[in-house]
Amino acid sequence: MERIGASISDTRVSGSARLRPAYGFDDVALVPGALTIDPEDVDISWQVGPYRFALPVVAAAMDGVVDPAFAIALGKLGGLAVLNLEGLQTRYEHPAEPLAAIAEAPAERVTALMQELYRAPVQPQLIRRRIQEIKDGGVVAAVSATPANAETFAREAVDAGVDIFVVQSTVTSAQHRTRSAAHLDLAAFCRKLPVPVIVGNCVAYSAALELMETGIAALLVGVGPGAACTSREVLGVGVPQVTATMDCAAARRDYLVRTGRYVPIITDGGMRTGGDICKAIAAGADAVMLGSPFAQAQEAPGRGHHWGMATPHAALPRGTRIKVGISGTLEQILFGPTSRTDGTQNLMGALRTSMGVCGAANIEEMHAVDMVIAPSIKTEGKLWQLARAF
Repeated sequence: MERIGASISDTRVSGSARLRPAYGFDDVALVPGALTIDPEDVDISWQVGPYRFALPVVAAAMDGVVDPAFAIALGKLGGLAVLNLEGLQTRYEHPAEPLAAIAEAPAERVTALMQELYRAPVQPQLIRRRIQEIKDGGVVAAVSATPANAETFAREAVDAGVDIFVVQSTVTSAQHRTRSAAHLDLAAFCRKLPVPVIVGNCVAYSAALELMETGIAALLVGVGPGAACTSREVLGVGVPQVTATMDCAAARRDYLVRTGRYVPIITDGGMRTGGDICKAIAAGADAVMLGSPFAQAQEAPGRGHHWGMATPHAALPRGTRIKVGISGTLEQILFGPTSRTDGTQNLMGALRTSMGVCGAANIEEMHAVDMVIAPSIKTEGKLWQLARAF
């Protein structure tokens, strides 16, 4: 892993160069270890604040992915789901109706329809009700809000008994310049809230380091890699996820050495297969946040559709509704059994097997696995597989 990171460390810290290579999941491969471990013996658990989760997966705070029922289902399987406090679940008493309208709308009309549906105000009593529904299911309740609304919604959420609060936007930084008086002071927010605060999103060493200084409990990494997100096209910003995760993990390492406090990293978006998840964790992630893979579950509220949080933006939509279909149950996607050969099901089985092959007994050891730049990793020797795809 250091082999890739070493070539960028000087430019990352000093800013002496304006252009450097960056790598995504299809550009790299993991090197098997000298020791192999039985996949059943590896530990894939991770922790944020006082909460330990059996699975290193977090469901993205998107309306096509998470509702209270989905949060309960994933929580009981060992993962964590984040409910969007600015979504349809908190704007409508019966969110199934607008969800159905979005799923059934023609492509040329859907963005305008979402802009219209998301104009309805967020109702404080629905924030409390949705959190209570998750808590009644006996799982950890996590919710998300944008920085602009975090202060207001956090009060309602904490009163309702929320366990984890996520502050999330396309890009979040510890420093923010504005003429507006309304600005979230992350350090004060983290001190004030009695629950762990996860913050995102971020892709750079310096920004990650400054965010960790504010007292956040975990950091989300990724700008624009999601299948339903178009921020990279609309805004031209983003860093491929392997490089972004490694840069933020380097900041985490330096912060840990200096303070003794470990800040988990969650790679957010861009992962479709078990192999992608394995590479994210090898790059330094403690867990991954998934959108499209979970949107394909029978339990997801989007009816086989998925859209980003910025898609309904009234002035500048940065996302689109995509049809992902329904591939199976949540349990199948995570654990199998499966007959699919494309790596999109039994994601946790793939992670366990990869860790075993690489000789990593736990997530921390997976961070030390050797990684190589390998743009031909998916095509080398695969002539017949590629021909069959056409």
